[in-house]
Amino acid sequence: MTYTAATQDQLLAIRVNAGIDELAQSEKFAAAEPDMVEAIVEGIGQFAAGEWAPLNRVGDIEGAKLENGVVRLPEGFAEAYEAYVEQGWNAIAGPVDFGGQGLPFTLSCNVLENLGTANMAFNLLPMLSVGAIEALEHHGSREMQEKYLPKLVSGEWSGTMNLTEPQAGSDVGALRTTATPITDGEHAGQYLIKGQKIYITWGEHELSKNIIHLVLARLPDAPEGSRGISLFVVPKYHVKPDSMPGPRNDVRCVSIEDKLGINASPTCVMSFGDNDECVGELVGAENRGLAAMFTMMNNARINVGNQGVQIGERATQQALDYAKERIQSARAGSPDRAPVAIVEHPDVRRMLLRMKSLTEGARALLYYTAGQVDRGVLGDEAAKMRGEVLTPLIKAWGTDIGIEIASLGVQVHGGMGFVEETGAAQHWRDSRIAPIYEGTNGIQAADLVTRKLGMDDGQAVLGLTEEIARDCADEPALFALAGHCAAVARWMREEASLDDRLSGSVAFCTMLSVAVAGWQLLRQLRAVEAGASPALAATKKSTVRFFLDRIVPEAAGLKAAATAGSIGLYELETAQLLG
Repeated sequence: MTYTAATQDQLLAIRVNAGIDELAQSEKFAAAEPDMVEAIVEGIGQFAAGEWAPLNRVGDIEGAKLENGVVRLPEGFAEAYEAYVEQGWNAIAGPVDFGGQGLPFTLSCNVLENLGTANMAFNLLPMLSVGAIEALEHHGSREMQEKYLPKLVSGEWSGTMNLTEPQAGSDVGALRTTATPITDGEHAGQYLIKGQKIYITWGEHELSKNIIHLVLARLPDAPEGSRGISLFVVPKYHVKPDSMPGPRNDVRCVSIEDKLGINASPTCVMSFGDNDECVGELVGAENRGLAAMFTMMNNARINVGNQGVQIGERATQQALDYAKERIQSARAGSPDRAPVAIVEHPDVRRMLLRMKSLTEGARALLYYTAGQVDRGVLGDEAAKMRGEVLTPLIKAWGTDIGIEIASLGVQVHGGMGFVEETGAAQHWRDSRIAPIYEGTNGIQAADLVTRKLGMDDGQAVLGLTEEIARDCADEPALFALAGHCAAVARWMREEASLDDRLSGSVAFCTMLSVAVAGWQLLRQLRAVEAGASPALAATKKSTVRFFLDRIVPEAAGLKAAATAGSIGLYELETAQLLG
């Protein structure tokens, strides 16, 4: 199917939810003027549709292949990535000192949204690089930044994140990769890295001229657990004094995973130091690696939530196209018994509107989150805290609804959705990874009800629910949902045990996410009705009303699950449960 960028809805979300015009009033983001914003959103949409979208299907069918230690991608990927770098899209929000444009994170999110909607698997390559840039910008020495950032910012080099090990999944503190100081010779002052990492996205490929691995490892005599983890830069090729790639480092891809989806994204098992010659450089302070890596991970969590928007938009567009072309059965109750396009049938219409409203709701939440992050960069501490609260919402709910939308897309196609011929199944398969990586959605919900719920003595969350209630008093269902969220938050803080909070965390995360998304959609509707975008007014009213009248009440119904406590989960002994 053809893909068309959702440019107008993106611009609306960027203006209304992220508040780009306000951001442009600052000195740092002064270049984000309306003409510049429109040019970026329209330009990346056209590029993604023209260059990356045509590779989506072939990437799924042919996938990435490991041949003699080299990862090969289908024909066309190298040229598409080269065009991406040449046009400067990787540098949108990169630091100005190292060749970036220094524009808001909001616009970086838009670049990734368009590229990921066109080709989710391919988009993981620049997405990881954005995170690597963020980590080195905040935690690397000036010398290290000058060495690595210019070519990471341009996209000439790509970045990865290496946390997971076979025996240590979400428990990063259990990792065993070691880092031994080098005391003499050419690499004195650096470290020998030895160990294995799994699930490394784009860990090996030939599209960029170097790959900069950020690797968590333990120094000798480091404390146990997460307190003893350090972060290291391990380049695929050593970097010469003139910043050109030198000899190959002792790091290699052992295998790539055979996965459910995102087949064009090589998910690698990486081995460091097979010959005891893998050299890495320490990033930041010893034993402070997890804090540095979380800079990268928090960025990635928002961008993973973005993937829910991406897959939702692509699946929705395909379902709409199919529904207008597929002729089947007469409309129920119609005196004319002639078959009609399935878009005319009530249940198909329900599914399509649900797909569209969920996608737009997630997009509104995404750009609201990005705007708060940008305000935090400008020194607004309240916005920074709000962004921290929103991050688990967009990551968890955004990716959950991505799966739901992709599944509905298969349903709209009927039997043709279950066979691979139409490509509808690819969207569901691709979507299924997003709730798992960068911290599973259960971990996101746990973060919300533990750390985030306690921020600012509870006001970080309660202040959000109160603001929604004040602004939505004329919308009974949304007003009620905001009140339910506040009641759950107070119960969790004042009465619930830790087990109780964790047991209700996913339900509460969904409730709060829907409340924020509904609020931000309502802001969009008010803006278009006030004349901000007359062309969008009719369709926006339809999708917002569907969200407020149907999806918001569903979320309110989760209050019972959020406050049910943990007793019911443990009534059975473990042996009984396992049968």
